[in-house]
Amino acid sequence: MSAAVSAPVSAAVRIVLADDERMVRTALRVILDAEDGLEVVGEASTGAEAVSVVRELRPDVVLMDVRMPEVDGIRATEQILLAMEEPPRIVVVTTFENDSYVYDALRAGAAGFLLKRAAAEDLVQAVRLVARSDSLLFPSAVRGLAAEYARRRPAAAPPWAARLTDREAEVLRLMATGLTNAEIANRLRVGPATAKSHVAAVLAKTGARDRTQAVIRAYESGFIEPR
Repeated sequence: MSAAVSAPVSAAVRIVLADDERMVRTALRVILDAEDGLEVVGEASTGAEAVSVVRELRPDVVLMDVRMPEVDGIRATEQILLAMEEPPRIVVVTTFENDSYVYDALRAGAAGFLLKRAAAEDLVQAVRLVARSDSLLFPSAVRGLAAEYARRRPAAAPPWAARLTDREAEVLRLMATGLTNAEIANRLRVGPATAKSHVAAVLAKTGARDRTQAVIRAYESGFIEPR
């Protein structure tokens, strides 16, 4: 009798927590480590320490407090993304969602933001979502923040806009609503691989690291008008 072959086990999403408050880190660790497929592998109490820990452990996701001593979450995010060829997805954690620090972190390349008062299930959902890289994290909040700060900046016609095909421009607008690749494919009546290809082309032409940064640039440039 041949031995049964067990199904491959998916690797856990590896997480680093960066916050200057030990109690916050402890609470986050308890919530995340209790979930299947999630594992907290490291912690940092300052932005400088976060950069060092992330470079050493190479996690999949970082929960980064915006305001920390020595190096804040924005600078730490920039340093991590510049220093690593395959950087983790970074979610900034904040007390106030309209904080200018949050907007600057998103412009720097953070994948999204999470409020410190968020429910445990929202925290878990956020980590799983950014690990998949398939949609905006809390799209209505990102759109609202982008629209608010875009109004304060003079819109300039982006050079990349002329390089987008009509279909790619449509895909960027759908990305801004938070649709996943599968939902974009369904909306446009194309195959999933085609939708994924369009998304990749949009990121390449806008020079964005991910969906969040592409949407931020679309609002800042006036490509998408704030409502």
